[in-house]
Amino acid sequence: MPSEREKMLRGELYDASDPQLVAERARARELTREYNRTTGNDPDRRERILEELFGSVEGDLFVEPPFRCDYGSNVHVGEDFYANFDCVILDVCRVEFGDDCLLGPAVHVYTATHPLAADERAAGLEYGKPVTVGDGVWIGGRAVLNPGVTIGDGAVIASGAVVAGDVPPGVVVGGNPADVIREIE
Repeated sequence: MPSEREKMLRGELYDASDPQLVAERARARELTREYNRTTGNDPDRRERILEELFGSVEGDLFVEPPFRCDYGSNVHVGEDFYANFDCVILDVCRVEFGDDCLLGPAVHVYTATHPLAADERAAGLEYGKPVTVGDGVWIGGRAVLNPGVTIGDGAVIASGAVVAGDVPPGVVVGGNPADVIREIE
């Protein structure tokens, strides 16, 4: 029988009150609290904390505190990753950022979602869908990436956009729900 964590990572309904998941979220909360208390005078400590928190780090990264996440272990970042102040990543499933990604202030990335059936929600069940962000993507401030979306290489997500569907490579999207505004030459 699969564990609640295994079901969570596969995108199946799972019980978030499972003791293992509660402990993993507590670990992430402790690491993010520690990270958010750091100052810019200790970049090595910041990097060590993020490398312990995230599932994988491929190269240079910089995250402006404060930062929040559910687990951290499901966040994977490529080379030259930057997230501005107040970034939130709800990583019940994998969140993957390619190389050279920039996140503006208060960007939110959600993999967590809930069943439409009220009785399942009331029972505490939830599930998730992974989010994938390609190389060279810029996500403007206060943009939201919803569960299950894929952002193509070189795309730009306008400030305040709510991305509910996949974004092709090399375009600018904006609005709620986000739609293609133009192609990037």
